[in-house]
Order: sequence, then C-alpha cells, then structure tokens
Amino acid sequence: MKSSEMRRRIAHEAARMLAEDGGMDYGFAKRKAARQLGVPDSRHLPDNREIEDALRSYQALYQGREQQDRLSMLRQVAVEYMVLLEEFNPHLTGAVLNGTAGRHSEINLQLFTDSGKEVEFFFLNYKHGYQRSELRCDGQSYPHYLLEDPRASIELTVYPINELRQMRRLQPDGSLKRARLEQVRVLLQGQDSLVV
Repeated sequence: MKSSEMRRRIAHEAARMLAEDGGMDYGFAKRKAARQLGVPDSRHLPDNREIEDALRSYQALYQGREQQDRLSMLRQVAVEYMVLLEEFNPHLTGAVLNGTAGRHSEINLQLFTDSGKEVEFFFLNYKHGYQRSELRCDGQSYPHYLLEDPRASIELTVYPINELRQMRRLQPDGSLKRARLEQVRVLLQGQDSLVV
C-alpha cells in the first residue's frame, strides 16, 4: 500500500476515534490508529492538519447537525465565561475555536494577567466547583483550573501578560491559534472569517 494511502487511512481512523470516543489528543489518536491498522513504524503517520481535515469530514458525514449544535452551544458557553473573566484578558483556543469540537470536547481558555493571585481569589468565590493544578510547558509552570459546569468542562490556564506578545497568534495555515472575546462573538454569529 502506498504511503499516502496509509496516511489517509490512519488519519480517518484517528478522526473516527476522536469523534466517537474523545479523551485523547491528535498524537495519541494517530499512534493508536496506526497500531490498530497494523502499521509498525511512524513514517506513515499523518500530521495534525491531515487529522483535523479527516475529523471535519467525519463530523460532517456522521454527526452533522449534532456536531454543529454542540459547537454552537460550546461557543456560547465560552463567551459567557470570557465575559465573566474579562478582567483577565481571556482567549479561546482549541477545538471550540477551530470548529472541530464534538461530543467529548472541553472549552479551553487562556487567561493573560500579571495578577495571578486575583484569579485565585476569583475562583475562591466561584459558585461552582473547580480543581486547581499546574500545567508544565517548556520548563515553565502555569496555574491551571478545571471548572465544573453541567454543560461542558472548562479548562483555563493562566499566563503572565508578557506571554501574550510572545506566543504565536496564528496556526501554520494562517488560522487563529487563539481568539479574543469579540472574535468569538463573530464566530457565534455564524461568520466564518475572523478579524486577525
């Protein structure tokens, strides 16, 4: 079998697992798909863009309206939390932003502030439950919160304000890597393009 055909099969199997089972990232899904298809080496593994394209195709074909309704609801919940946390400069990232969110997706928000203690005080007074942990990334440690909301899991990571200027704003394909509140509101109104 040709390498390109094997990559396509792995991408589609990984997309099916992501859409149906959730609870895994693209890297884990493509390695698991390769094992299930009997591909012993990593030369045939698709890149994340190929998996995302296959996931969009799978969702359109098998989950259609359900996925669109779920995505719309998740974006609405994201806006609610972004308004609630507006003083901490919230940005939406991940599957809810890029449009591939489905049955098992969480809302991922990044907060950019130099007053991490204020964020902590905010959550001490938060009316719902939450869990606090640390997210390790590139040798740094950042406060990470998992909020309990009956509609969806909300994951928040708190970064210093100067990280906002240092992090890439765009994906390699030119799409946004993270979006501000007003940009998410544009998405919620059903417009496909965002102001960069």
